Amino acid sequence: MDPILYALLGGLFTWGLTAVGAASVFLTKEPSRKLLDGMLGFTAGVMLAASVFSLLLPGMEAAEAQGMNPLVPAILGFLLGGGLIRLLDAVLPHLHLGEPREAAEGPKTPWRRTTLLILAITLHNFPEGLAVGVAFGAVGADPTGAATLGGAIALALGIGIQNVPEGLAVAWPLRRAGIGAGKAWFYGQLSAIVEPLGALLGVLLVTQMLYLLPYLMALAAGAMVFVIVEEVIPESQAEGNGDISTFGVMTGFALMMALDVALG
Repeated sequence: MDPILYALLGGLFTWGLTAVGAASVFLTKEPSRKLLDGMLGFTAGVMLAASVFSLLLPGMEAAEAQGMNPLVPAILGFLLGGGLIRLLDAVLPHLHLGEPREAAEGPKTPWRRTTLLILAITLHNFPEGLAVGVAFGAVGADPTGAATLGGAIALALGIGIQNVPEGLAVAWPLRRAGIGAGKAWFYGQLSAIVEPLGALLGVLLVTQMLYLLPYLMALAAGAMVFVIVEEVIPESQAEGNGDISTFGVMTGFALMMALDVALG
């Protein structure tokens, strides 16, 4: 297999499903908040399971096959991934979904609320693209067989599925703010444009530096878990729909786990 081609296709697939979710703004009625919170919980569950079954565990197997203590790259890479997203949070102006303009994080800026919202989602979509690229790169580069093509496809499929509600969650607040449906869709899908780019970066890093594979897989997992805990789960429970979002998390986790077992 050509890991670069597969990674690019995987990143384009996840981006495309974000566009599908954002296209919901062309419907006449906005989905209910309960449905949105359940879908956001589902998103968190898929990302969490993908981090464990498609990245951390295969990364530990690859580390052991290379003669490393599997816990060292898993722990260091995982913490580094979360720290990297936190650093980007600190240096890039952005605004989380549902927050007023005054709650923008990062350096002070006169940028509009719409711009800050898009930057926040773009920032947090990057780890997903990176994870897809690392997973496909691992299949092509890891001689131990710890990473499988089925597992990488399951990861891309799971991230793509959870990108549908993400696209919806980005586009509808823009629509409510008075932006036209076409422009809201454009900005919604634009927020995921970094996923093919992140996928290319991930696959290039893995194929060029095989010894870093266990660290990179753990790094991608840590970055995704940071986003889950810092943004996705709090947003899904902000309107008092905790039970619905929690069941969504469990459903998404179970589906991703089943995909990984079935395809991996």
